[in-house]
Amino acid sequence: MPDMSASASLAMTHLVSLAEVDENKVTPGVLGFIVFAAMGLAVWALMKSMNRHMGKVDFKEAPDPKAESGAPSGDPKTHQG
Repeated sequence: MPDMSASASLAMTHLVSLAEVDENKVTPGVLGFIVFAAMGLAVWALMKSMNRHMGKVDFKEAPDPKAESGAPSGDPKTHQG
């Protein structure tokens, strides 16, 4: 019966190795998902708030007084001299 105890010992070794955690296969789990989902919701809320605030902005550029008087503008590509 030495084979029986050897096979039982081998079976127990396999069961123990299944219980050990392989560090190459560890996943983030439920806590990782909850943190990732919370970050996603926070980004969504911030984007929604940003869109709401950007919609309130009423920006109208004042005309450049130099452009009306015929003086050269500050653009170096159009300025000759």
